[in-house]
Amino acid sequence: MNASLMQGKTVLVTGASSGLGQHFARVLAGAGARVAVAARRRDKLQSLAAEINDAGGSALAVGMDVTDRMSVTDALDEIAAELAVPNVLINNAGVAGGAAALDVTDADWHAVIDTNLQGSWIVAQETARRMRDAGGGNIVNTASILGLRVSAGVAPYAISKAAVVQMTKVLALELARYKIRVNALAPGYIETDLNEEYLNSDAGLAMIKRIPMRRCGRLHDLDGPLLLLASDASAYMTGSVIPVDGGHLVNTL
Repeated sequence: MNASLMQGKTVLVTGASSGLGQHFARVLAGAGARVAVAARRRDKLQSLAAEINDAGGSALAVGMDVTDRMSVTDALDEIAAELAVPNVLINNAGVAGGAAALDVTDADWHAVIDTNLQGSWIVAQETARRMRDAGGGNIVNTASILGLRVSAGVAPYAISKAAVVQMTKVLALELARYKIRVNALAPGYIETDLNEEYLNSDAGLAMIKRIPMRRCGRLHDLDGPLLLLASDASAYMTGSVIPVDGGHLVNTL
């Protein structure tokens, strides 16, 4: 990894207490970025920030509930005071969940939509306002291949991620005049502790057989696309959505 690729960048990573967000924070810090790691419980982030700092990087743990605008603005104020206004946002906080469409309750719906869509919107909007005033920036949203093609049993999740895809394009159009770029990663099935049980089930193994590369992604498979979008290597890209899925989206119908 190029340890200077993100040098001089202040990066906010939401949903950084586990999974993709935690991995993204490590990768970006390793590439030279000052990283603010955010999630609802600051205590869950302290060990990650300490790990990055002990390795010679720069990390700040910040409490943030993405569904609460005041929490988001307070966190952004803290980051600006301790580090700088973020010039890169990895808008990653999200939750999974779903059921058969006719069985989805209002509680099921809001549990997913409030974080994946409303939360992503609030963080993008509040961070973009600060980026605009600071002269520009770069937003990378975490979408999903389920925002581009559907699967049964995950209606709220798929709908939320389709909305994130469209949000990416709308913001790219409107924010370009402020020198703010907006792109999205659309991961396929990536192996994490949260989905290990499913991926080893009969249903999960059958799903993997439908992926042209015949495997799920691993966290490191996202490193290159992440660093492309987060760095100036993508300086002429905005409104792009990059699937990282082993060809899952192009499998035979």
